[in-house]
Amino acid sequence: MWCQSCKEEYEEEDAGTCKECYEEASETEEELKREIDDLRSRLHFLRLPSPTLDAASAPHSDLLLHAIPSCSTSGAGGDGDAARVPDTPAVPAHRVILASRSPVFRAMLENEMEESRSGIIKIYDVSYDVLRAFVHYMYTAEALLDEQMASDLLVLAEKYEVKHLKAYCEKFITSKVNNDNAITHYAFAHRHSAKQLLESSLSVLMDNMSTLADREEYKELVEKDPRLVVEIYEAYLNRQVNTAAGKDTDCSGRK
Repeated sequence: MWCQSCKEEYEEEDAGTCKECYEEASETEEELKREIDDLRSRLHFLRLPSPTLDAASAPHSDLLLHAIPSCSTSGAGGDGDAARVPDTPAVPAHRVILASRSPVFRAMLENEMEESRSGIIKIYDVSYDVLRAFVHYMYTAEALLDEQMASDLLVLAEKYEVKHLKAYCEKFITSKVNNDNAITHYAFAHRHSAKQLLESSLSVLMDNMSTLADREEYKELVEKDPRLVVEIYEAYLNRQVNTAAGKDTDCSGRK
């Protein structure tokens, strides 16, 4: 018989298409399902609830966000330096948007806090570019990422409880995990409760245990957080035990 897709001959037990075309169609279907799920997730994130804040009265931006890099809080001036508005441009935003995307911003803006009264919010330990990308995501559910930007945005998303952005960044970083950066990403994932990234990084580390101890990042981890090193070896030993147990079961079944 002839495949309806590729027009090549195939064995009769295949139903209408050859095995290769069927598998390709199945992969395409799964990819489309993932894209649809992603679109639904973005639409859900961007949907505005019926907020208690009055959006109609603020057609233009009614908030200014200022990035305060970490170096601004560690100079000779101490707290006085942190209190000053930096020279970098402010990032404008609408309070109704921030409040609908982040429970932290909602609590800040719906109560009589200084930020709500002044319309000025200082975001500490972040660069202007990261803050601008953060606010842009609040409006579009999109971000132009590299590994550093994704890491910085994930930290900010965790701080302000923007779960959709955190998951978005974690997915991107996970796709970039390799043997060269797995240790760094594993430690980062631990600090920020990023389960998907943690599992991916650990899997890469366990696949390359023979070279693990030779890496500079490993030596730094031993000094800074030896607990994580122990966890890596425990996970590796557990996998070895499970693999050995599986082989024993197979051998017993053949007898």
